[in-house]
Amino acid sequence: MKSNRDGQLSGLSTQERELIRHFHATEQTTVGVGDVLTIHPYSRAAANTILSRLARKGWLYRIKRGVYVVVPVASPTPNPPIEDAMSLAMVLFQPAFISGWSAAEHWDLTEQIFNTIAVITTAPQRKAAQKIGGIKFQVKTLAQKRFFGFKPVWFRSKQVQIADPSRMVIDILDTPAFGGGGRHTMDIIRNYWGSEFCNPSLLLEYAEKFGQGSIFKRLGFLAEEMKAPVSVDWMDFCRMHISKGITDLDPGSPSKGHIVTRWNLRINMPL
Repeated sequence: MKSNRDGQLSGLSTQERELIRHFHATEQTTVGVGDVLTIHPYSRAAANTILSRLARKGWLYRIKRGVYVVVPVASPTPNPPIEDAMSLAMVLFQPAFISGWSAAEHWDLTEQIFNTIAVITTAPQRKAAQKIGGIKFQVKTLAQKRFFGFKPVWFRSKQVQIADPSRMVIDILDTPAFGGGGRHTMDIIRNYWGSEFCNPSLLLEYAEKFGQGSIFKRLGFLAEEMKAPVSVDWMDFCRMHISKGITDLDPGSPSKGHIVTRWNLRINMPL
């Protein structure tokens, strides 16, 4: 980075200075061609050239094709750590919401800290595990009909969509690895049952809307095992919606262990 980058917008054209001032003033998580075009009626090619030039001069940090992060004026490095990881996820994987272990952390349903952000999107992804701008993401793609159960949460001036606690439970029951594995998923669900967020009727509503029989198997079994505050009718509803065939409690563990026939569930991990 140039030594004259000491808080003064020197070395920039008038239009470049205007753009940088605008990006800082609006506190945007990322910028791209569209952001340039809202300020000046350039061609897309010209806007791309300007962004590339600002990146070479150290005012922007390219994290993927067409996506840049504004480098803070006081930053000693042209590649500063990105603090708003969840806000970045909203841009990179839109439409998206935070779930899994990341949502569990937000709702204080786990004490374990993960260095990867768990994200759900409807946008197809080439791979689930991604590292962008120095941040690790675990991304799960779902159909539009399963894109529900999240709410906006503000982090300073940035709005992030996060799964509500009940939706987070559905996601980690569907894919225990998304909750940090079978053991950690069970810990999160146990904490959920004892928390202010416990909402058995909403769980059933979400599980039915999600439409995956294995979720009902794990949900009903764990509710029994953990002596959850649910009714007989609630348990009956779960049993009515389980799928045929035997499902592993933890798909990430070896497929062996005793089978609980009333739930069509193989208990393949320590309880």
